Amino acid sequence: MASKAGLGAVGFDGAFTGSLDLCESYEACAAEVRQFLAPMWTATEQTLPAAVRPHVHAIIGFTVRTDRIADEGAPAARERRIARWCSDTLEDLRLGRSGHPLRRAFVDTALRWDLDRAVIEEFLTTVHADCVSPPVFETFADQRRYLRGTTGTSAEMWTPLLEPRGPEAFRLASLLGEVCHLADVFEDMPADLAAGRCYLPREDLRQLGLDVADLRRSEPREALDELIDIQLTRWHGLLQQAAPVAATVGSEYEAFLGALLLGAQVQFDEVTLLRSRVLSDGLEPLTVTGRARRRPAWPAAGPVPNHLAVIMDGNRRWAALRGMSVAQGHRAGYRAAMRLVNSALRLGIRHLSIYMFSTENWDRSQEEVHDLFDALADAISRDIDWLHELGVRVRWCGRRERIDPSLASQLALVESATSNNSELTLTACADYGGRDEIVTAARALAAQAAAGAIQPEDIGPADIARNLYAPDLPDVDVLIRTSGEQRLSNFLPWHLAYAELVFDPTLWPDFGLAQLQEALTDFASRERRFGGSLPGPARPVEAARTD
Repeated sequence: MASKAGLGAVGFDGAFTGSLDLCESYEACAAEVRQFLAPMWTATEQTLPAAVRPHVHAIIGFTVRTDRIADEGAPAARERRIARWCSDTLEDLRLGRSGHPLRRAFVDTALRWDLDRAVIEEFLTTVHADCVSPPVFETFADQRRYLRGTTGTSAEMWTPLLEPRGPEAFRLASLLGEVCHLADVFEDMPADLAAGRCYLPREDLRQLGLDVADLRRSEPREALDELIDIQLTRWHGLLQQAAPVAATVGSEYEAFLGALLLGAQVQFDEVTLLRSRVLSDGLEPLTVTGRARRRPAWPAAGPVPNHLAVIMDGNRRWAALRGMSVAQGHRAGYRAAMRLVNSALRLGIRHLSIYMFSTENWDRSQEEVHDLFDALADAISRDIDWLHELGVRVRWCGRRERIDPSLASQLALVESATSNNSELTLTACADYGGRDEIVTAARALAAQAAAGAIQPEDIGPADIARNLYAPDLPDVDVLIRTSGEQRLSNFLPWHLAYAELVFDPTLWPDFGLAQLQEALTDFASRERRFGGSLPGPARPVEAARTD
C-alpha cells in the first residue's frame, strides 16, 4: 500500500504538491462530487482529514462522472462515449498518467495509494454493461451483484485511504456502498420507471402479481406497499451487516463511515414513512449544495405527542454483539440519536428530550466516561450545522460544573447559536439526575423563603417548575426506554407524572423510525385520564414550520 508520506499539503485551502494541471484536476473532481453527489461531498468535507479529502473526491468524482457518461444523452452516443471512457481510463492507468482534466487526479490517486486495478475494472465493466442494456434483476442475488459492481467497488476504491484493519474493512465498506446505492435507487425511482427501467427484483413483483406498469401507475397501493416492505427488510439486513464498518478503519476515519451509515439509515427511515409513495414521489437527497434539506412534517393519522422523552439504553450490549468496543457502541448510539431527531421532525413532534449521561454514570470506568464525552464533543462539532439548518433548538439540561470546561463551553455555544430555532426543541440531558434537579429547586426556593421573597405556605408546583434546570420544559407525553429494561433511572421525574411509558426491546443503536411509529401507535391507542374520570383531549397535530 502506498504511503501518505511526501504528499505535502493536499487540500482545497492550500497548494497541492504537483503541477497546476494536477491541482486543477483534483478541484474538478471535488466540484463534480459537490454538484452531483452533495451528501458525499458534505460527509467528506466535514469528517475526513485535509490530507485525504482530495483523494476521496478524486475517486468519487471519477465514479460520478463515469455514471453520468453512461446515463446522459441518446443511447447510441452514450454507448460510444462510455466505451471510449472505459478504454481510455484503463490505458491511463497502464501508462501511469492522464491528459484528461478529471481523470488525471483519479490516476494520480490510484498510483499513490496502489488501488486494486481489478476493482476498478469491475466498476467500469458494470457501468458499461448497464449503459448498453439496463439490467433486469430476476432475484435479490442479481441485484446484489449489480450494487456490488457499482457503488460497492467505489467504496472499495477509497477504503485503502482510511487505514483499513484487514480484509474485513474492504468487505464491510463494499456493503456500505451497497446500502448507500439502495438510497440512490429510491431517489431515482420515478425517473427510472418513466424511462422504462426498474431496479427491483422481478421475482418480488411476480410474487405479488405486479408488473412494471403497476409501479408506474402506483396502483394497487396495498400490494405496492408490501413490495416496498420486502425491499426495506432486505435493506435493513444489509444495514445491520454493514454496521461494524467504522470499527475496521483508523480512528480518524470512523466519523466519515459513521456519517455515511447515518445518511443511509435516515433515507431508510424516509422510505419506511413513504412506502409505495416513493414510486411516484421519489426520495429527496439529504443535502443540496452542502446544506441539509428540511422536510415538512408528515401528516399523522392520530394524536402526536408534544413532548417525547427517550432513555437511550443498549449501546454497550449492541457493541458486544458485534465484537466492537464500548466506545464504538456509544458512537453508534449518538448516530441513533441524530436519526431520532430526524424522525421526530418528520412526525411533527415539537419537544424531544434524550438521556445522554446521568449523575450515576460517573461510577463507570474512567475510560468509558472519557469515551462518552469524546463522542459527545465530536457529535457537537460535526452535527451542529445540520441541526441548525433543520431548525432544531438544542439545550442542555443537567449540572454544569462537573463537565470538562471546554465541552461545557461547546454546549453553551450550541445553545446560544440555536436559541431562535423553533421546529423542534432537543433537550440533551447530560450529567442529569432527577432527584438532584428537584433538590436544587428546593434549595433555591428555601433561599428565596429565607430572603423573604416567598412565603413557604405559598409555594406550589409552578414555583418548583420555574426552579428546575429547564423551567419551560413541558410535561412528557411519552417516555420510551429501549433495550428491554423497564425502569425510569432517575430521568425527568417531575415531568413524567402523567407520561405514557413504552418499553422497547430494541438495542438503542438499532432504534429507527419503524420502532418510533410503533410506540406512537401504542400511545395513540391509550386513554389519558390525568387522574380524572374522563379521557384527556388529544393534542391536535402541529405541522412543523418550513419557512
